[in-house]
Amino acid sequence: MTRMKPACSLLLALSATSLAACAADPRPIAADTTYRDVTATHVPKDPDLHALDAVMIDADGDGDLDVVVAIENGPNRLYVNDGTGRLTYHQGAFGTRPGDNEHVRAADFDGDGNMDVVFVAEDDEQHNLFLGDGKGGFVRASDRLPATSQGNAVAVGDINGDGLPDIVVGNTTEGSDQPAQTFLWLNDSQRPGHFIDATATHLPKVDIQGQGLVLADLDSDGDLDIVVASQQPPNRMFLNNGDGRFVDATGRLGPQVPMETREVHAVDANGDGHLDLVFFNLTSNNGAWDKDPQTRLFINDGNARFTDETGSRLPPHRFSSWGGTVVDFNLDGHPDLVVSAIEVPGFVPQQLRAWQNDGKGIFSDVTSTVVPSTTVGRSWSIAQGDLDGDGRPDLFIGGWQSQARLLLTGSEGHGTGR
Repeated sequence: MTRMKPACSLLLALSATSLAACAADPRPIAADTTYRDVTATHVPKDPDLHALDAVMIDADGDGDLDVVVAIENGPNRLYVNDGTGRLTYHQGAFGTRPGDNEHVRAADFDGDGNMDVVFVAEDDEQHNLFLGDGKGGFVRASDRLPATSQGNAVAVGDINGDGLPDIVVGNTTEGSDQPAQTFLWLNDSQRPGHFIDATATHLPKVDIQGQGLVLADLDSDGDLDIVVASQQPPNRMFLNNGDGRFVDATGRLGPQVPMETREVHAVDANGDGHLDLVFFNLTSNNGAWDKDPQTRLFINDGNARFTDETGSRLPPHRFSSWGGTVVDFNLDGHPDLVVSAIEVPGFVPQQLRAWQNDGKGIFSDVTSTVVPSTTVGRSWSIAQGDLDGDGRPDLFIGGWQSQARLLLTGSEGHGTGR
């Protein structure tokens, strides 16, 4: 849920000037950070945009990655890459109708060799499927999705092992006393790109106010399991029996401190070959101080039984985080974390954080050497991919009423079109 409370309106107005100034700042970034903030020259300017999520695909078949952006209270956007990381807004790629779009994922759903995208929406409950033509064009095919809901999370993957990407949707029921059921939509093998609602037969009937999802093989049996990040404790884990039917195995997550979680990611933090879980949390949805917003790391014993080892492995913090990503920013072979940061109460923009893995799953804050000091905003979900062709992952950072930002790796001049 991304509505802000009325009490915040003055604070938002007061901080708008500094946000806009940061977004427009054309000054070169110091060369001693891993990333360069090229927002001012490479991203369409829109300091009031609600760019809540993004995914990188080659939408136009030119061999480089473009950026698809889920927009809250507006039409979704396609930013086309010129090959050097400079992004141009291709207006109307997903139509002109605004929506309360929360998240986006991509896959070749219809098997034609071109990437397609699915958006989930919250307040208007209108999820959208767009089929790509590989030339930068998309055709709306939302009638192929079997249900509507107050969607706040989406993930795609081959759930039942038939080689086709399926869709999982995390839902909330705010403003209602009804339970929130996670959806499972299986891709129809007879008609790829059409979806069958398998929720009732394949998922546990559990009330989860879902805000984030990850699909990953957590028990090392060769199929995808599901973890649902919930805005109301606890977070949930469902294990796949191999054919796409799931059992509730939340107890294997072990004791959970009360969390209001916005995203969950799978990562082999300690290098033991088993996927661990990182949860990005809020103290509240921009209300008063409530729960501990500390990002938390759960370590997998190899049998999908987890222990919360946050205290010995992650930097302590009090900011709230609406998103983050797992990325090896120093190219040492160990996954690091980039974490969005917003001060709550107050909804005050903060600098994006970077935490480096020592290879054994212990993370240290190296923000000052990785992220430019100007990379400040109400950061949301983060997409990653090589936009400038240097072979290293770049970061597109969404934001709530905040300029979407772009961090490129490499030396000054590489990927800048100079």
